[in-house]
Amino acid sequence: MKTFHRTVGTVKRIVHKAFWDHLESELNEDPPEYEHAIKLFEEIKEILLSFLTPGANRIQNQICEVLDTDLIRQQAEHNAVDIHGLANYIINTMGKLCAPIRDDDIKQLKATDNIVELLRQIFHVLDLMKMDMANYTIQCLRPYLQRNLVDYERTKFQEILEETPSALDLTTEWIKESIEDELSSISDESSSSSGADHSSKSNISPTLVLNNGYLKLLQWDYHKTIPETLITDEVRLQELREKLNQLKIIACVCLITNNMVGAAIVDVPDFADQLKRVSVPLLEGMSKKTFDLKEALNAIGVQICSKVNGSLSERGLPTLNAETQNNLMGQIASIVEENNPVCSLIDKRIQLFMKSLLALPSFQKCMPAVPGGLSVIQTEMEFVGSQYASIVNFNKQVYGPFYANILRKLLFPEAPIGKTETEAPTN
Repeated sequence: MKTFHRTVGTVKRIVHKAFWDHLESELNEDPPEYEHAIKLFEEIKEILLSFLTPGANRIQNQICEVLDTDLIRQQAEHNAVDIHGLANYIINTMGKLCAPIRDDDIKQLKATDNIVELLRQIFHVLDLMKMDMANYTIQCLRPYLQRNLVDYERTKFQEILEETPSALDLTTEWIKESIEDELSSISDESSSSSGADHSSKSNISPTLVLNNGYLKLLQWDYHKTIPETLITDEVRLQELREKLNQLKIIACVCLITNNMVGAAIVDVPDFADQLKRVSVPLLEGMSKKTFDLKEALNAIGVQICSKVNGSLSERGLPTLNAETQNNLMGQIASIVEENNPVCSLIDKRIQLFMKSLLALPSFQKCMPAVPGGLSVIQTEMEFVGSQYASIVNFNKQVYGPFYANILRKLLFPEAPIGKTETEAPTN
C-alpha cells in the first residue's frame, strides 16, 4: 500500500511538472501562446469569487471585469495581454481576502519574477486560503454541530434505555465504586484526626465522584467491559492510557538518571530531552502483547550510560565507573517491578495532573501546573490532557442527566424521585 501511494505521488509530481513546463514553453513562443494561461486565469477567477461573502458586489464585479477571459482572448489575438499586470491584480486581491496568517505568503508572491513560477505559487497559496476558509467555517459551525450531536446522542441513549432498562447497570456500578473509594478516602482522613465521623454519603461531592470515575478510565483494564455511557470513547481512552504509560516510563527513566548522575549532566542544556529522544524509539509498540518491557528498559539503560559518558568525554571529564553504570542500569530495569517507588511516585503525579485538569472549568483553556518530575514530558502531558478533557467534557454534556439521576439515587436514596428520573432529560 505504501509503495502504491509513493507511485501515485510520483506520477502526480511528473504530471504537474509536465504541465508547468508546457505552459512555460507556450509563453516563451514568439508570439506567446496564451490559451493554457487563460484557462488558469479562469480557474483563479472562480476561486477568488468563492471566497466572497454575499453582498460583496463591488469586488465581485471588479474580479469579473479584470479576469474576463473573453476579453483576455481578444487581447491575446493581438499579442496585447499584460500577463504580469493580471498576476499583480490577482495577488493584490488575494491580499485583501486572505487571513492574516497568509500575509508573508502574499509578500513572497510579490517578490517572484518568473511568471510561470508565480502562477504555480499563486495556486499553492490559493489552496492554503481554501483550507483557511474551510477551517473557519468548521470553527463557526462547531458549537451548533456539537449542540446537535449532544442532543442526538442523548436522545438515542434514552431510546435504548427505554427498550433495555439494564443499559445503565455497568455505569451505575462504575459510579458506585467511585463513591466507595471516596468514602474510604474520607474515612482514612477522619480516622487520622479527632472529631466526628464525616464519612456520610451526603458529604460527598457528586462532581468529585464523577471526576474520580473518569480518572479510573486512565488505568482501566480494557479486558473488562467499559461502562455503557463510555463505549463510543473506549478506543480513544485506551490509546490515551497507553500513551500515558509510555510517558510514565520516560519520566521514571529521566528522574532516576537525574538522581544518580545529575551532578555530571547538570551543565548540559536539554539533556533531559536527549534522554527522552533515546527512550521513545525503544518504547514504541509498548502496548502490544509481544512487547518485552524489561528488555526495552535494559536497552534504554545501556543507551543512557553511553549518552552520559559521551557527554562527559566531550567536556574532558571522567566517565562513569562500572559500578555506577551497573547501578543506573539496574534501577532503570527495576521500573518494571510491581510497586516500584519511582514508578508509583510518577504515577501519582500524573494522576494529580489529570485530576487538576478535570477540576478546571470546561471553558478554561489553560493547563494546570505540571507536578515536579514531569517537566520532561510536559508538552506531551498537556497534549494528552487536552484530548482527555475533551472526551470527558463531551461525555458529561451528553450523559450528565443520567449521571445526575444515578448519583441522586446512590448518595441521597431517601430524596423524592423527580420527573427527570423516569423521562428523557431535556437540558
